[in-house]
Amino acid sequence: MDKLSVIAIIGGLTAILAGQALEGGHLGSLLQLTAFMIVIGGTASAVMLQSTPRQFVNGLKMLKWVFYPPQFNHEKMIRDIIQWSQSARKGGLLSLEGFVLTQQDPFAKKALQMLVDGAAPETLRSVMEVEISMFEHARKQAAKIWESAGGYAPTIGIIGAVLGLIHVMENLSDPTKLGSGIAVAFVATVYGVGSANLFFLPVAVKLKNLVIAEVATKELILEGVIAIANGENPRIIESRLRGFLAMHI
Repeated sequence: MDKLSVIAIIGGLTAILAGQALEGGHLGSLLQLTAFMIVIGGTASAVMLQSTPRQFVNGLKMLKWVFYPPQFNHEKMIRDIIQWSQSARKGGLLSLEGFVLTQQDPFAKKALQMLVDGAAPETLRSVMEVEISMFEHARKQAAKIWESAGGYAPTIGIIGAVLGLIHVMENLSDPTKLGSGIAVAFVATVYGVGSANLFFLPVAVKLKNLVIAEVATKELILEGVIAIANGENPRIIESRLRGFLAMHI
């Protein structure tokens, strides 16, 4: 688990609630179901309208990455690539067929299979780069729903504030109803701005950074496979991959 994310969320909520308490306000005044429904429901609807079903569902699935990010064992991947390289130098590219059958990563498996099939380095790079590009685009589009939510939430919060003020204006003759209407008006704004800046936008940035790391891992694999296809020395391949790792990841 990414404990820093948990600490960040708890810390942000604590700071707001503590500030409210220090100012002499009641914590219960921030709990407004109506304002919550307007902001979160309206924001979710706007995001769904702009997204395809696949993008929306994948974006929701990626939320778990905030707390349980995917693990990239780059050292193990480099060791595997060096092992592939040594095997190819001793037994030829066909000796890699056994690694294809045991490979769990679909991207690495496809790259190795093309290598075994005798694809030219230029062809291999061209095909796999298209796959990386498509993968990156799909992942970023899914992560973008959280960025969009961060853009819509403050505006929806203003809509909630206006609705609350309309309710107030309709009940000017009944002072007992003025307090609840004003509360909804201001709390809706807090929900909109707060959710955008404390959750939606930070989540979007974190997911995009994880996508970048995931894409860099695939590029690392591709660089290694291309080097094997070119018949480079395993030591040179290892040096190149470590340099790539330091530069991109």
